[in-house]
Amino acid sequence: RARERRARFVGKNGACNVAHKNIREQGRFLQDVFTTLVDLKWPHTLLIFTMSFLCSWLLFGMVWWLIAFAHGDLDHSTRLQRDPTEGAAGSAAGFVPCVTSIHSFTSAFLFSIEVQVTIGFGGRMVTEECPAAILVLIVQNIVGLVINAIMLGCIFMKTSQAHRRAETLIFSKHAVIALREGRLCFMLRVGDLRKSMIISATIRMQVVKKTASLEGEVVPLNQIDIQMENPVGGNSIFLVSPLIIYHVIDKNSPLYDISPMNLHHHEDLEIIVILEGVVETTGITTQARTSYLADEILWGQRFVPIVAEEDGRYSVDYSKFGNTVKVPTPSCTARQLEEDKSIM
Repeated sequence: RARERRARFVGKNGACNVAHKNIREQGRFLQDVFTTLVDLKWPHTLLIFTMSFLCSWLLFGMVWWLIAFAHGDLDHSTRLQRDPTEGAAGSAAGFVPCVTSIHSFTSAFLFSIEVQVTIGFGGRMVTEECPAAILVLIVQNIVGLVINAIMLGCIFMKTSQAHRRAETLIFSKHAVIALREGRLCFMLRVGDLRKSMIISATIRMQVVKKTASLEGEVVPLNQIDIQMENPVGGNSIFLVSPLIIYHVIDKNSPLYDISPMNLHHHEDLEIIVILEGVVETTGITTQARTSYLADEILWGQRFVPIVAEEDGRYSVDYSKFGNTVKVPTPSCTARQLEEDKSIM
């Protein structure tokens, strides 16, 4: 009976299939509040955004109400509501409230909103009567500016996160193994759907598999870097059109002893591809990831050409991005192929 296939370490969409459990030091997340807010899901971010403003309005609304209550503004406003003729007498008596037109907690709450968001309807205003009211006015303005800066910064960072740009960086659904320049190569295709380029783009590959050391230590997710090549040489790529990235299967490769006969018996084999670069329009570094399991590697096939010259310019047919064709390929391991060449 075939063994159950190991779970993916990295999904096809680039998401890492790792769950963090039993974290005892939860307080470390609060030491980096801004990143924690940016990493939250949108419903949680919007809830915190709304509650931060609402709570600050309520808090300072209570402060304004207490100032008015302590100064006697509420009693004077009540008397004016009961006997409008007392207004002239009250004015003649020289009574000046800390904040005009505050006669209840509701009016104090409305004044708190006007102060913090600088609406300024003109019906309520701070007078020179109470220095404490002037101090609260300054404090609330500073607090409001801080809340605006933090929350608007979080919203901006969430809408411009680097992984959004990575959505338009695509990888072929399958990888292939075929001959190139007389050597077996592991190949995949990568492309960018946008016209704005990824600057200083680099790509690297890793093999993730379960290994055991000579001392018997089992490493369930051992990450092994593998050397790769691309049409322009090195790891840097000029991703203006789709490119075929390949890895030469030589004696230093983890795929050196894999043949088409035993390829699909390597349930623990997973090849991760990571593309990194700087977004041209924003200057933010982005990263796109994907992975290939053993049953997603096609032996003896090659990607079809998708770039053609039309009317003096090059066009890319993305409908054939992942299409492959069969090509003559030895049904042996790279080790056996090299040994046969050395004998000949």
